[in-house]
Amino acid sequence: MSEYTAPLRDLQFVVEELAGLDAVNKLPGYEEATPDLVQAVFEEAAKFAGGVLSPLNRAGDTNGARWKDTEVTTTPGWKNAYGQFVEGGWNALACPGEIGGQNLPRLVSAMVEEMWNGANMAFALCPMLTRGAIEAIELRGSEHLKETYLPKMVSGEWTGTMNLTEPQAGSDLAAVRTRAVPQGDGSYKIDGQKIFITYGEHDLTDNIIHLVLARTPTAPEGVKGISLFVVPKFMVNADGSLGERNDVRCVSIEHKMGIHGSPTAVLAFGQAGGAVGYLVGEENRGLEYMFIMMNAARYSVGIEGIGISERAYQRALAYARDRVQGAEAGVKGGGKAAIIRHPDVRRMLMLMKAQTEAMRALAAVVAAAMDTAQLAPDAAEKAKAQAFVDLMIPIVKGWSTENSIDIASLGVQIHGGMGFIEETGAAQHLRDARITAIYEGTTGIQAADLVGRKMARDNGHAAKTVIASMRETAESLKGEEFAALRETLSAGIDAFDRSVQYVVANYGPDVRSVLASSVPLLKLFGIVAGGWQLARSASIAAGHIAAGKGSDFYKTKLITARFYADHVLSQAPGLAHAVVNGAGGTLEISDQAF
Repeated sequence: MSEYTAPLRDLQFVVEELAGLDAVNKLPGYEEATPDLVQAVFEEAAKFAGGVLSPLNRAGDTNGARWKDTEVTTTPGWKNAYGQFVEGGWNALACPGEIGGQNLPRLVSAMVEEMWNGANMAFALCPMLTRGAIEAIELRGSEHLKETYLPKMVSGEWTGTMNLTEPQAGSDLAAVRTRAVPQGDGSYKIDGQKIFITYGEHDLTDNIIHLVLARTPTAPEGVKGISLFVVPKFMVNADGSLGERNDVRCVSIEHKMGIHGSPTAVLAFGQAGGAVGYLVGEENRGLEYMFIMMNAARYSVGIEGIGISERAYQRALAYARDRVQGAEAGVKGGGKAAIIRHPDVRRMLMLMKAQTEAMRALAAVVAAAMDTAQLAPDAAEKAKAQAFVDLMIPIVKGWSTENSIDIASLGVQIHGGMGFIEETGAAQHLRDARITAIYEGTTGIQAADLVGRKMARDNGHAAKTVIASMRETAESLKGEEFAALRETLSAGIDAFDRSVQYVVANYGPDVRSVLASSVPLLKLFGIVAGGWQLARSASIAAGHIAAGKGSDFYKTKLITARFYADHVLSQAPGLAHAVVNGAGGTLEISDQAF
């Protein structure tokens, strides 16, 4: 069974040539993020991903986390790997220097994150949630909370979780019932139950810092009455040492389709008198604060989709090179051929490759915009970058994860019957990928956010700004070699533009019809945005080739962009038809007729 190998050449390309590391490097605070440093970080991350995390991936699937008497034991080897992860400073990669981090740009850490997920997605979930908790405490926590928890969370000595969901409150957080009663000393007693808590209990670290949504006794009903609390597994003494066990217990972990190595916990708070918690920020603003974690997590889940897609592609490619079966079509008298020589297998491999590269390119460009939005000296530049990030988060999350399921399924198909056999490993990628389109907001929730908050609310301004940039790229594709790509990209942009106009015109008077077509719109946007980035990649590659610096890598970029245009981007007009005309068949049928 092949191990994961980080796609270092493509990561280097998207970071340096496509997403603009040089511009990010000029932002105040990121001056040390030079190409040489970034390359060194990537190379070391690739070694850790391929040499430490990847060999544990299969073990995590077959011998996942175990629960007994409120305690959870992770897969053998994981605790040691996590210790190496912390020792290497990987948890602190993108954290600010003032709280003990390494202060590298999100552009860099996101691509490293892809490596973790490609090597071992179930393992990567733990530091991903910790980073979100760090950001929430850093931005909204009191100085006492920051001093008490951030140093060891940043180092990775302690991990963090996000506690939203309850048995009666899935995505509807207005139904949250967990209670928080003030004790008069600045603390609160927390009482309730949370479900689906990733790494809510484990043996990797001495302490786990839970961020918990709950209601105070005077809170108004609905989402406006939710507050956010820090609830540690173990209390922390004034000197930083660990004190008594807090009243939070893991009463079970879920038996899941995939990511078996990642414990998904049911946590009970306050069964023995009340768990001690500490308010983050102000009362009744918890959902606002939690969205800091949610947006970070949604982007990171999109990165999970890219990582698992790359891993599925690598496994399928290795199998296609080795598996000899049948004669090559059109070759008379030839012997048996590896299946990579069969046209349909090549088509499937190219679908996997092209879509993975499109997703990676888009995610990198969005990460660079995150860095700009955070640190650009010019306020207008920051605002423009933030508007782009906000618009693209649902695409990176929703489109990349939906694609990862299809790509992992193609990997199984390329293996044929052997793909249906667990020992090949292909099926694990499909099972692991399936959750990514569900947690941190389903694709339907991402699509509703896209059409409502990100398009209708600003009359499509942010989307139209992106459309203008897309058209500039299409118009810059000169010459006969780009004719097909230019034509298909332009048609895709027109289809997306038409769909945005439909949303802006109809969201107010007919919101149900817009929502009925919102997922096709999200897919359409992702496909066109991916085509936009592959077109930019092809243009850069053509420039190198024209300058006499051509290589197989750059030549392949041209071929990949052309394939994407013919096989993926060509779907855009049909999706636009579904967006504009597809609500009737969805909404008119009676409930009884299903």
